[in-house]
Amino acid sequence: MIRRRLVVTGRVQGVFFRDWTVEQARSLGLDGWVRNRADGSVEAVVAGAPEKVEAMIERAHRGPSAARVDDVAVSEDAPAEVPDGFEKRPTR
Repeated sequence: MIRRRLVVTGRVQGVFFRDWTVEQARSLGLDGWVRNRADGSVEAVVAGAPEKVEAMIERAHRGPSAARVDDVAVSEDAPAEVPDGFEKRPTR
């Protein structure tokens, strides 16, 4: 199992990016969370089998149809504690 933090920039707020991320992550069987950030980006922490996490990263580069993804910054500094299942969190 691996954990990754994603920070997605572009037109990613107000286009159902968080709901889409929850749907995609759950379909892949991933644990973690997603939230909007005050700077206009979307942050997610995903955890699971390496191939499933990589699939989520690939999907994040596309996003939902109404989004415009400019960049997906991926880092390994994800928190050690990740909730079971995948949840949407409030903006931070």
